[in-house]
Amino acid sequence: MFIDILSSIKNPRIKELVALQEKSKERREKGLFVVEGVRELEACIKGGFAIDTLFFQPEMFSTERAKEIPCTFINEVTEDLYSKIAYRGSTEGVIALVREKRVSLKEFKLSKNPLVIVLESVEKPGNLGAVLRTADAGKVDAVIICDPLTDLYNPNLIRSSLGTIFTNQVAACSSQECCQWLKENNISIFTTELQASEWYHKSDLTKPSAIVMGSEAEGLSLFWRENADWRIKIPMSGFVDSLNVSVSTAIICFEALRQRDFMFI
Repeated sequence: MFIDILSSIKNPRIKELVALQEKSKERREKGLFVVEGVRELEACIKGGFAIDTLFFQPEMFSTERAKEIPCTFINEVTEDLYSKIAYRGSTEGVIALVREKRVSLKEFKLSKNPLVIVLESVEKPGNLGAVLRTADAGKVDAVIICDPLTDLYNPNLIRSSLGTIFTNQVAACSSQECCQWLKENNISIFTTELQASEWYHKSDLTKPSAIVMGSEAEGLSLFWRENADWRIKIPMSGFVDSLNVSVSTAIICFEALRQRDFMFI
């Protein structure tokens, strides 16, 4: 495969890369997003995503390794140029443009006793990324993003998820679509609310369950509260009565796994 050597920030391919890094509109219109780093790229390939273009810096990522990556185009970049386009210096010299892969709820493959995480209108990419790492650690069946306020292929989300955005089953949809799908699959809906009547550790999470978490600022909408099968809460004994959404998700998720005797181990 022919390899171009790029050295200028004004090169059209570099301009496209920078635009995709910075603008969600650009990502949506072109159906492309940026992946930076060896671990993230490996997760992307494992998740079945198609690599469009590869950019590599040979002092950090060899030409031989670059040629092994299944992609359409390969570009070598100079050390100076790489320092300008890389988000962080520890990404081992490789950046890729990747084709989007949208997954619908109907495509999910569920276990016999599924555990699903549902996030409604979570805004901060770092929180969503942390939840995806929890889902990966616990082998959760799926993560559903309802009414998303952040781009699923935001570079900050990809970094904070450590690439698990690609290896988890993840879909975005409306709350109504998600709720209908959960009911069709006989998955009980557990909403987390400060005013809830039942402690999370006293709830029966051994059956097919969906843990529904709200946004950092607003919490859960009335829609989810009205459609809940069970309303649960985490004990709070400090001055502040709210945990970070990713921390709360991890607490309840691993309680469900404990009740199931960590059957995935």
